[in-house]
Amino acid sequence: MSALTIFLFVLGIALLVLGAELLVRGASRLALAAGVSPLVVGLTVVAFGTSAPELAVSVRAAFAGSADIAYGNVVGSNIFNVLFILGLSALVAPLLVDRQLVRRDVPIMVGVSLLLPLLALDGKLGRIDGALLFGGILAYTVFSVVQSRKERAATREEMAAGSSDEATGSWWANLLLVLGGVGMLVLGARWLVDGAVVFARALGVSELIIGLTIVAAGTSLPEVATSVLASIRGHRDIAVGNVVGSNIFNILCVLGLSGLVAPRGIRVSPDALAFDTPVMIGVALACLPIFFVGPGIARWEGALFLFYYAAYVTFIVLEVTDSAVLPTFRNAMVFFALPLTVVTLLVLAARAWHRGRTAAP
Repeated sequence: MSALTIFLFVLGIALLVLGAELLVRGASRLALAAGVSPLVVGLTVVAFGTSAPELAVSVRAAFAGSADIAYGNVVGSNIFNVLFILGLSALVAPLLVDRQLVRRDVPIMVGVSLLLPLLALDGKLGRIDGALLFGGILAYTVFSVVQSRKERAATREEMAAGSSDEATGSWWANLLLVLGGVGMLVLGARWLVDGAVVFARALGVSELIIGLTIVAAGTSLPEVATSVLASIRGHRDIAVGNVVGSNIFNILCVLGLSGLVAPRGIRVSPDALAFDTPVMIGVALACLPIFFVGPGIARWEGALFLFYYAAYVTFIVLEVTDSAVLPTFRNAMVFFALPLTVVTLLVLAARAWHRGRTAAP
């Protein structure tokens, strides 16, 4: 493993973050100038833009024949987005959850998460699977824009007033930001994937593990920056919408496009299908009771998310190292931590439902 490989790997992550920032800024301004509401910009343009590194890395990995990195990158990123990013953002400040997210976008995120293992039951995502997923992101984007057009003018003006700083600059300058961002993403993805493959071979770790951890966390850095910064600045609904929109994009567009362009499709390993994909589904399902309980995500729920991400990474490390502690750790999570969390969330959801019933006229 040469020093040049490590340098290019780190530089690749930096280019991914900077490229996503330029892409999001330019695309957001162009969308707002075209009359698309800021809420839809947050759920689509911003969320999709911050997921551009996942798209660049997974497509590059699919072309390079590193299918485990392509699939593990998406699954690992979705787990990281909810548990780490929402957890960290909620610790900074309790997050607000828009009603539209609870009614429409979170169920869509859960639905596409459940769809993924069904398409991968044969052990791969082929071109037909990729076309189906990619068609889904087109339909979701069109539906979001159409719904945006139906918003009342007063609501749109109110939201636009809070985002006037985004709609600045000439169209050609914003277009240059988009093109420059795309170029950085392509170059950064190449260096990141090449470095990840070298690391996996040098350490004797599977490409799936590298994709689920290092690559997933690296490509999710734009989401980290966007959501945490939104939380600090008081735009707490944007922090949640960015994560939900990014997870939808990752499955439908990133895996969809990767499946379309991969010469032999994306192979899905049995390990990823048996463990990591169910974890991703469980994380998505956990959003429903937490978002339903109150108007937002409390700090203790953010801490809970971070705890489970730490537990997930710990499990992967113990499994890779074949540690003797693994059975004890697994039993503690399965028979104590998870049941206690489920009971707590169900009790809180029941109380919230009861309060809603008693408060209704």
